[in-house]
Amino acid sequence: MPEYVIRALTAEEVQTAVDWAGQEGWNPGLHDAVCFRSSDPEGFKGGFLDGQMIASASAVNYDDNYSFLGFYIVRPEYRGSGYGLQVAEAVKAHCHDRNMGMDGVVEQQDNYRKFGFELAYDNYRFSGTAGGILNQLGRSLHDKIAPLSALADDLRSYDRDLFPAPRDTFLQAWLDAPHHVSRVFEEDGQIKGYATLRRCLSGYKVGPLFADSREIAEVLLVSLLTTLPADQMGAEVFIDMPNPNAQAMALAQQLGLTKVFETGRMYSSHVPDIDLDRIYGITTFELG
Repeated sequence: MPEYVIRALTAEEVQTAVDWAGQEGWNPGLHDAVCFRSSDPEGFKGGFLDGQMIASASAVNYDDNYSFLGFYIVRPEYRGSGYGLQVAEAVKAHCHDRNMGMDGVVEQQDNYRKFGFELAYDNYRFSGTAGGILNQLGRSLHDKIAPLSALADDLRSYDRDLFPAPRDTFLQAWLDAPHHVSRVFEEDGQIKGYATLRRCLSGYKVGPLFADSREIAEVLLVSLLTTLPADQMGAEVFIDMPNPNAQAMALAQQLGLTKVFETGRMYSSHVPDIDLDRIYGITTFELG
């Protein structure tokens, strides 16, 4: 009888799960593994069959009330054998009685409902080129935009209105990571938006893209994309937008972006009270 063991993943094994995500077409960032694991190292689980990792799942506990599930992947040759379900049960147990969020692909949402999740809204991944976006928005820089590299109290407070739990450890890792560029929009001493651009296996992703208005979201996008060298103007740029934000959808249409992927944001208990109208790009499908 083969031995099947479920345990927390090492840093190297989390990178393996991220690599699998790349093979599945999820296009992770180059430094996602380090940033993700920093949030809750015990929340990344793997299933090992006779010592070989064949399945993964994650449940990042942000505080005593909220957790986010992701990285549910089983190697193709072991799918349908129940190994993935056991890892999923293990990460669910790690959450205890927290409200759990997840971004479920459309074809799996009925299965997630069996686990007690309900659909809250859809997220759409849009794609365009860096040069194409800048051609629509122009390249002039705004004097209220500044580089962002440190996690200060005002940023914590701003982010807290747009995410269901404090995430200081993750944010600091996100701002510090190589190949991540972050910008903040400040007016009258107050943050009105911030955003991060990161290099991915293919192209770049913008996330988060949080802004008090569509105009601020636009100038944040310009400030990020103008940091790219000229030879990257043809590179793809991806933004994951919540469908309920009508201004985000209008911005995607204005920029001529193409919808390339869709998930459903689902919750196990209740829909958190966050301001979707200021979320022009979610941070990640893997960690919320």
